[in-house]
Amino acid sequence: MYDCIVVGGGPAGLTAAIYLKRACKKVAIFEREVFGGQITKATEVENYPGFDRISGMELGNKMKAQAEDLGVECFYDEIIQIEKNGDVFQVITVDKTYESKTVIYAAGTSPRKLGIKEEEKFIGNGVSYCATCDGAFYKDKTVCVVGGGNTAIDDALYLSNICKKVYVIHRRDSFRAEPIKVSSLKEKDNIEFIYNATVEGIMGNDKVEALEIVVNDKKMEVKTDGVFVAIGSTPNTEILDNFFSLDANGYALSNHELETSVAGLFVAGDVRDKQVKQLTTATSDGTVAATFAIDYLNTL
Repeated sequence: MYDCIVVGGGPAGLTAAIYLKRACKKVAIFEREVFGGQITKATEVENYPGFDRISGMELGNKMKAQAEDLGVECFYDEIIQIEKNGDVFQVITVDKTYESKTVIYAAGTSPRKLGIKEEEKFIGNGVSYCATCDGAFYKDKTVCVVGGGNTAIDDALYLSNICKKVYVIHRRDSFRAEPIKVSSLKEKDNIEFIYNATVEGIMGNDKVEALEIVVNDKKMEVKTDGVFVAIGSTPNTEILDNFFSLDANGYALSNHELETSVAGLFVAGDVRDKQVKQLTTATSDGTVAATFAIDYLNTL
């Protein structure tokens, strides 16, 4: 029996686990992909206090190492269901069921797709959702980045150092990304911006060869070897549907203590309904959720 099981090994989950373990609680954390979460895909992190510059992977590894050094049990496994019987949670994987007095759900989000019919066909053959994962396959080639937030700009910056040409396709005439990132991108000679544009189709036979886009109501074709989609994300809350309250977009609802409508079940990080989604706010959520989970445990 654990005092707390943390679902999701990103910054929010790892921070929560660290705080719980320092309170002498028995803690396990489950991650289905990479400990460190989405931050591991960032080539450089420059806005996390204490580090002038650090790669996302290195920062994620440091967080995981700190948790393990304290004695947090870290598992690479996917949680497929969470139930509660009385005061005890059953946290279920494909092969095993674990019991815990509390749960902190910090499973984060997944990349949002374009939603056009050819997209699935070309995943792995020209369509990607991770520049740092797949960028090397496009050395000296032409690619498109779709999106206008920090992730899209970071992806374009990263790809500009690998690719011959990078088109940035954005549906508006200005970016949501941090101005300093956009300024850095505009200094690149191999970047071309296409504003007020939407992607209508992906063309090719066995691999991506071009994008069909609409710019100011005019159709045009962009020759490209690859498409990197960075248009936001959707919360990984599918296993929680009908278990506790979610908003219309599937984000978890909670009170100021980050406790959900199910007593003892807390949420943290990008999976919850909140306005600001940054690395620092994720670690803050982990701190808050863990603190109130500890208070809850002390009443049992």
